[in-house]
Amino acid sequence: MRKKLLALITTCALAVTALTGCGKNNSADPYTGTLILATWDNNLYNFIEDYEIIEKFQERYPNIEIEIEKVKGDSEYWDAMKMRSSANQLPDIMFNKTFTLSRFKDYLLDLSETTAAKNNELAAGYAVNGKILGVPTTSGYEYVYYWKDIFAEAGVEVPTTWNEFVEAGVKLQKYYETKDPDFMALALGMKDEWPNYPFMEFMPSLESGNGQNWNTMATQDAPFAEGTDTYKAYVKANELFNSGALGKDPLGLGHDQVVSMFTARKAAMLASGDWALQTIEKDAEDLSQLGTFYLPARNTEADPYNVIVQGDSFMGVTTHSKKPEAATAFVEFFFGAECYPDFINYISSASSMTTFPKEKHEVLKEADELCPDKVLVMYDGGGDDFIAIQNSVTFDYKKLGAQMITKDFDLNATFKELNEKWKNAREKLGIK
Repeated sequence: MRKKLLALITTCALAVTALTGCGKNNSADPYTGTLILATWDNNLYNFIEDYEIIEKFQERYPNIEIEIEKVKGDSEYWDAMKMRSSANQLPDIMFNKTFTLSRFKDYLLDLSETTAAKNNELAAGYAVNGKILGVPTTSGYEYVYYWKDIFAEAGVEVPTTWNEFVEAGVKLQKYYETKDPDFMALALGMKDEWPNYPFMEFMPSLESGNGQNWNTMATQDAPFAEGTDTYKAYVKANELFNSGALGKDPLGLGHDQVVSMFTARKAAMLASGDWALQTIEKDAEDLSQLGTFYLPARNTEADPYNVIVQGDSFMGVTTHSKKPEAATAFVEFFFGAECYPDFINYISSASSMTTFPKEKHEVLKEADELCPDKVLVMYDGGGDDFIAIQNSVTFDYKKLGAQMITKDFDLNATFKELNEKWKNAREKLGIK
């Protein structure tokens, strides 16, 4: 059977391909025709090709062709899906993040009765109005990667509280920048903005232990007021970003650049998800000194050591599919014994399936060994009310993080302005 892998860059090209794909699904047989699967995920794209997943699926369903559309990045992906949802041209199979499930809830079929959903340890926790609209392909954890020998030479121990974390960054920076003026204690490419997500997106939930933090904010008129979880989290982030631990020019460097610095051992720490391990493994010459610990957002060792866990890359079937049975069959196949074990071992992320557990990589295990008392916080990216307010206020937490290290930035003035806009937006939108 013929397989097409379509690497598409622009949303216009994406829309044209959707039109050509939909035209092939005229057969009355639900298991004959063409399915369009669209993703931004390089690892998934490469896995499907390397393991000949489409061919294996076609051994079971020989009359189904699958075209895979690869979009450059997730931001472009959401723009494309938004455009296509309005034109009734969504792909048969699409992927979502926690924060986009509610955005596309009217365009996704309920997968609650699938075996894939029932055997997934996280899917039900992200149900929207009681419906499982996507099955997370992975269970994602966040880590701070670090070089043990770099820590040891500077006399720095693994931190277990927030103050210790900031102090470790400052001490590392002061020690090594005398030898290398480009050194970064914490590799953070603020030029791209999004890499600050461990601090700007997850810290409020780590502060409170409330994975529904964004939804809680939607019920508040002043969620940035002094004493709120978001306020406390962003005060900490601001402190870190301006401590000097990010080196001399974090705004002038992008994510790929600082990751390269980390793998070349020109940076001591990198805060990122388990997915980053694949890049580090690929580019670093030696992993013997690579370790991990969980970001210590807590104030004291007596406080809970909260750790973010979240489902990622939720595979779903759209209401625009002309072959929903076939698309659902692919979901079942992907999460079944013929595909999922190979997939989860291909990537560095943790398994989301109870039927196919995965032992963590040795590097990632260290974080658990260092933190046996961790408290898991299931992160939710925010529901309809939060997203509506966020759009009205134009609140972009990642952009805010980058602004924190610009000259003359005033965090308290920003909090005040955000609170005023937030209250007005809730009133205007009628959100209680």
